[in-house]
Amino acid sequence: PFIVNDNVDIAKAMDADGVHVGQDDMAALDARAKLGPDKLIGVSAHTVEEALLAEKQGADYLGVGAVFPTSSKSDVGEMSYETLKAICKAVSIPVVAIGGISGENVGKLAGSGICGVAVISAIYAAKDVKAAAADLKATVKEMLRA
Repeated sequence: PFIVNDNVDIAKAMDADGVHVGQDDMAALDARAKLGPDKLIGVSAHTVEEALLAEKQGADYLGVGAVFPTSSKSDVGEMSYETLKAICKAVSIPVVAIGGISGENVGKLAGSGICGVAVISAIYAAKDVKAAAADLKATVKEMLRA
């Protein structure tokens, strides 16, 4: 699926598959009203309360983090493993971990309840992007089975 980050109007104009909104962008309820029932709505959450509200308002999935230190997003602090696990336990929608995830540290997320990860640097900072993506995919699959 093609998901537009942060901009519901662009997602609607281009008939994207969905949108991902942060806490300061637009509430899931408003994004759903603009895009309709058939589009994917993802919401960034940093607390159990934010996660529950997003789910209540119709979010299809949550992006949760930063689970590790990251240079990609300077306005988000690092989340504890306990908070990540509490969010996963509190909601029934999929939770995707984001923030500073690499092949070296993704194993630390085992048992948290996440269904996947979102990465930037772990792939794009590598010399061989294709190999980095394949290696990370295998590592994440192993972590999710743990």
